[in-house]
Amino acid sequence: MPHHLAHAASAYYPSGYGDALVLVSDGLGERHSATVYTAGADGLETLAEVPAHSSLGLLYGLFTLYLGFAFGDGEYKVMGLAPHGDADGHIGTFLRNWVHLGSDGRYSVPLLLENVHDLDKETYGAALALIEREFGPRRAPDEPIEQRHKDIAAALQAVLQRAQLHQLAHFRRETGLTRLCLAGGVALNCAANGVLLRSGLFEDIYVQPASGDDGAALGAAHVAAVEAGDRPRSATGTAYGPVYGPRACEQAVAAVPGLAIHRAADDAELARLTARSIADGQIVGWFQGPMEFGPRALGHRSILADPRVAGVRERINALVKKRESFRPFAPAVTEEAATALFEIEPEDVHRFAEMLFVAYVRQEYAERLPAVTHVDGSARVQSVSRGSSPLFWSLIEEFGALTGLPVVLNTSFNVAGQPIVRTPEEAVRTFIAAGLDALVLGRLLITRTAAKDRTAT
Repeated sequence: MPHHLAHAASAYYPSGYGDALVLVSDGLGERHSATVYTAGADGLETLAEVPAHSSLGLLYGLFTLYLGFAFGDGEYKVMGLAPHGDADGHIGTFLRNWVHLGSDGRYSVPLLLENVHDLDKETYGAALALIEREFGPRRAPDEPIEQRHKDIAAALQAVLQRAQLHQLAHFRRETGLTRLCLAGGVALNCAANGVLLRSGLFEDIYVQPASGDDGAALGAAHVAAVEAGDRPRSATGTAYGPVYGPRACEQAVAAVPGLAIHRAADDAELARLTARSIADGQIVGWFQGPMEFGPRALGHRSILADPRVAGVRERINALVKKRESFRPFAPAVTEEAATALFEIEPEDVHRFAEMLFVAYVRQEYAERLPAVTHVDGSARVQSVSRGSSPLFWSLIEEFGALTGLPVVLNTSFNVAGQPIVRTPEEAVRTFIAAGLDALVLGRLLITRTAAKDRTAT
């Protein structure tokens, strides 16, 4: 099955839309870096293709490498760095020399054509050399980040957004389609998604939560199901992964000394006690229900903290993440409070459920939510529905009752260099190794104590 067709199916069929425009944009499929489809009752039909040598995904990856991060893995860091910079000084250079916007929604990336020889195609050496001639030596991973690096990241992000809007505006006019589906690695750029949403170009936008290559498997399954005569169903969140019951949670802590364990009587007590722990300044590991499918932890495998405390970011980084100080953490907010705290239209609240769009924190709350407000006043918001995530919603609601702000800091439950925890055993090991203050494992609330003081209430 063609790579981009699998991506497109992964977004269109779960969207629940009838007719839609579908954009798949990534580094590279078989031969193309982006494909535009129309979708409807007759399935997916290719409308336009962008060749590999005009890849916005590869361009972003190339500058990720130039800025000292890992190609194919550090792009999200560049996205987080961009708001610290000023795009104005460099965007002209990008658009004059390296990214050309053409007619009919087309764009090209002549910078990538510099890589003529086989070695350069593997290492991007010729393109990197051209960037260095313009902007100076590339940053080594252990070197300080200077203002020039921030400005380059800002210009790169601005160009990506401009090229994508240029492309989509054309096909919106040409097709008259008012709904858009996005997939492919570029669709995980939530800052660009936020710009697109605020543009009002489309009435509805659906972004596949696992837009990277993991989501292509989902798309391939949808295509096979449609071909077999099955009717696709709309998406119901991302909780497709393994689930572990009370017995597995009990077994995970049974042989571990030095833990104090409280067994909550019900979900209401669990939410109330956890909210109090967070309000008291504790950093809490939260392990509940099925694991999320995709790169975002959405309240099943999360680390939670108080967003009102500016220093909590540094503390989480020191204990757990070991990540760059410029990168923001995300707020998880109840759907009912989302429009009051963030610049989100009521009809768009549900689109923020998978943490795929950036919105701005309302000015009156930015100072009250320093741990989740980025330097430009933005936040990668997760809206939490009582219907789809009742326990996580109850926790946030309880935190709001205590603090007046129904929002918590939410980051993935893992330490630097490791994947998100999957099993109860991994959760316990990470809780201990990372030095978290508490772990909520199903109905178990776990803290540290001397072995002789261990309780089983």
